[in-house]
Amino acid sequence: MRPVTVATPTGPAPIGQRLRAARLARHLTIDQLAEATNLSKGFISRVERDQTSPSVNTLVILCDVLDIPIGDLFTRTDATLLSLEDAPRINLGGRGADERLLSPRRDGRFQVIRSRVEPGGDGGDTLYTIGADIELVHVLSGSVRLEFSDRSWELKQGDTLSFNAQEPHNWHASTTEGADLVWVLVPAAWNP
Repeated sequence: MRPVTVATPTGPAPIGQRLRAARLARHLTIDQLAEATNLSKGFISRVERDQTSPSVNTLVILCDVLDIPIGDLFTRTDATLLSLEDAPRINLGGRGADERLLSPRRDGRFQVIRSRVEPGGDGGDTLYTIGADIELVHVLSGSVRLEFSDRSWELKQGDTLSFNAQEPHNWHASTTEGADLVWVLVPAAWNP
């Protein structure tokens, strides 16, 4: 595991973009927000561009009108960076596939899996289901055939197919070129 350097943020918190996003989400113009808060349009514009820092009282007024908790302006962006090389290997039962989990391990909302499939690789001998509601496969390169009990699709580079994950299905990569695939499961099928 790599050491993580923790840097202390310097300068004022950049809250302007969050205030602007909240205003736009409520379909308010700067004029309307200025009228509702008794603040000037110019002041609100400078706040949204982080060119001035409003007082706590002014933030409370803005947040009340925009109906957002004031603490939301100061939360850190929730993001997880993971390189493909550091992504944990998983085994979903496919043959000839190097499968890696790209999404955070404990996030139950969704799972993203990258599969590098050798020529002729497949999902096994029989149709199967996944314990999710929706499954999506995107072909980064190569080609793959998705089979269902009543039909099949030939997918090539750039194609995406989404379907009910409870529908029995299977996949087969091209026997000549293999495939690089991205799978998305919603919600997450398991917690590794």
